Amino acid sequence: MLIVTSETVAGRAIAETLGLVRGNTIRARHVGHDIMAGLRGIVGGEIKDYTVMLDKARDQAVERMVRQADSLGADAIVGVRFTTSQTMSGAAEVLAYGTAVRLGSQ
Repeated sequence: MLIVTSETVAGRAIAETLGLVRGNTIRARHVGHDIMAGLRGIVGGEIKDYTVMLDKARDQAVERMVRQADSLGADAIVGVRFTTSQTMSGAAEVLAYGTAVRLGSQ
């Protein structure tokens, strides 16, 4: 599955637009990680536990989006975007979305 943030794929024509596809996940913070993050906030620097958590969340959201595109018979997803939102105190949603398409030749 080809996944691009652009609206087109260089050298390929979009033969058919299949529609919006998305994948999301909601992750909660770990209280132990919050303590370390608080300390890191005092001295500065990257909060690696959160970086890893959000990276895994993005990967899972993309995987779910691709699964939905596969079920439509897509061979690419164009216009891919990510968004995050806080769903409750200490939890955030990561959403990946784009347009599932079938590519032709150009």
